[in-house]
Amino acid sequence: MSNELIIRNNWFKRNWKWFVPVLLIFLLYIFLWSSSGLIGLFGDYGKAYADSSLYAIPMEKVKSNSRVREVLGEIEPMGKMTILNGAIHYSNDNKFVESTIKIFGKNGKAMLDISAEWINGSWVYNKINVRIKNPPENREVIPIIKSID
Repeated sequence: MSNELIIRNNWFKRNWKWFVPVLLIFLLYIFLWSSSGLIGLFGDYGKAYADSSLYAIPMEKVKSNSRVREVLGEIEPMGKMTILNGAIHYSNDNKFVESTIKIFGKNGKAMLDISAEWINGSWVYNKINVRIKNPPENREVIPIIKSID
């Protein structure tokens, strides 16, 4: 048996052949992800999730609309996760928002389309539509607040 000391290279010298390419791919991934706009998209969902007042008035108006009640029945309360399942886009320095969320009634489901502006500390709604999806025989768009276009 030999009494010689075995000298090992440090971790980087032993593993640089796989570490450098993995690091470069990771940095490229971070760069592409940050420049793709996904960070802004997550920010939009976060703002909408935190701002429950954005959906409070439209939901009241939808629940009180006779045509919506006739087709969908009683509208179920909107949960916080509903916002995350929809689509949302803020623009004009977060002063304008367009959103679509799913709403459920006892007799079917629909999409709620909202277009609103932040004016003097509250949301002013330019458009609120309910797009009936199910049941298929009742497909229609019910304008709650018509767009100004």
